[in-house]
Amino acid sequence: MAASECVFGLHAVDAMLRRAPARVQELRVQEGRVDGRMQALLDLAAQARVSVCRVARRELDAVVGDARHQGVIAMVEPVAALGERDLPDLLLGLEGSGTAPLLLVLDGVTDPHNLGACLRTADGAGVTAVIAPRDRAAGLTPVVRKVASGAAESVPFIQVTNLARTLDLLKEEFHLWIVGTSGEATGDLYGADLAGPTALVLGAEGKGMRRLTMERCDALVKLPMLGRVESLNVSVAAGVCLYEAVRQRRIASTAPNG
Repeated sequence: MAASECVFGLHAVDAMLRRAPARVQELRVQEGRVDGRMQALLDLAAQARVSVCRVARRELDAVVGDARHQGVIAMVEPVAALGERDLPDLLLGLEGSGTAPLLLVLDGVTDPHNLGACLRTADGAGVTAVIAPRDRAAGLTPVVRKVASGAAESVPFIQVTNLARTLDLLKEEFHLWIVGTSGEATGDLYGADLAGPTALVLGAEGKGMRRLTMERCDALVKLPMLGRVESLNVSVAAGVCLYEAVRQRRIASTAPNG
């Protein structure tokens, strides 16, 4: 068997078997687990001719550590990570489609649970791609894939070596409007125009955006905080921002001149 990585959890494994069955090398299923959700996975594995190995729970625990595997692990063939070179093809592929690019840029988000939640929301909001730095940030780990519940297989995740340079590229070559979130901003999210080609930039947990990232933003906005809490978790903030963009785009698409 070729070098492999693991994907675990019912939703994540289901997504792999449906969207990339050729990458699945083997399914490892907990002995004694018999229920409808597991049987559905076994049926998908049979359709894809993926071998299934029944193992003791302790063997699954040894692979994923403290994470919850829900009784199933897929051993899958790794794919090459996406990088800066893949951005032009993604954006050019939208030309003529009538869909304006919507990118989510995460500046230094290190918590895999937050990244997984951001990917799941990005999928729901129809995001073109999620962009993050290659260094000092979470990547597509098995935990991220599980939390993303299949979105890690559907949303392009692009890791870049120089985020500031990538933002310059998005502005100068593809004319995206770069909107960053900051508690120090004077503008409100709901006053920002997110209906056109847009990259929404959110900073790391606690620290926010780095200075060079903030300097590349065309506009800075903040979420109205009406209670005593000063800020939201980055994945929650991403959801609020992305769905405001979705709302604006739906209005624009139904306008008389839209």
